[in-house]
Amino acid sequence: MKRIYIIAVVMVAVAIAILVNAAKDTSTYATFSDAARSGDKVKIAGQLAKDKEMYYDPEKNPNYFTFYLTDTKGEQRKVVLLREKPQDFEMSEQIVLTGRMKGEEFIATEMLMKCPSKYKNEEIYIKSEKGDI
Repeated sequence: MKRIYIIAVVMVAVAIAILVNAAKDTSTYATFSDAARSGDKVKIAGQLAKDKEMYYDPEKNPNYFTFYLTDTKGEQRKVVLLREKPQDFEMSEQIVLTGRMKGEEFIATEMLMKCPSKYKNEEIYIKSEKGDI
């Protein structure tokens, strides 16, 4: 068998492995109860419970931040984020966490935040000038 065919077969196998691994990560959002049942790594979307306490002490542990999140079904749980507290965290509109349940807490290793646009007022002004609003 020619060397070029062997290289082509190896490249196809690597491409298939990458696609299969990427497909696992593109899962749909779960809820806290789904995460508790499965025990697997999941993504949960929700909103910050601003009436509950947040704890972050960077002098003790800069990669330990706790807060409460309300998922899309309305269930509220304590979240332990194993990263530093993001800037402007309290202003977030929506939070997406990746992690798994451990007892009654959700242990998150990754977080994405959707924050209100700082250009929203400018956008409204521009649309009103054009007569779009």
